Amino acid sequence: MILFLALCFVGIAIGGITAFVIFWPLSLVHLRDRHPEIRDSLGDSAFLAPSALAWLLAGRYRSVPDTQFTGLATPARVAAFVIIGAGLMSGLLWLWSVVLG
Repeated sequence: MILFLALCFVGIAIGGITAFVIFWPLSLVHLRDRHPEIRDSLGDSAFLAPSALAWLLAGRYRSVPDTQFTGLATPARVAAFVIIGAGLMSGLLWLWSVVLG
């Protein structure tokens, strides 16, 4: 049962990855088109750059005065937290099954 729950969390993480892959590139394209100075501060390959991901996860994107951008970046942030949380939970459940098993 524990491994089944771990597998369910893997599925949730996959859903988070799907949402992240949709919303984060849209957010970066929006920055490129309407806020090039912010996009330049994130770097050229900001999709998986640690500094850009930290900027997103810390919520510093909310300082951009553009509601259309924050409307794209907020689901990307939520999806990133879902990926992290579901990955941690599936790992902990797997570890629990190994210790108890």
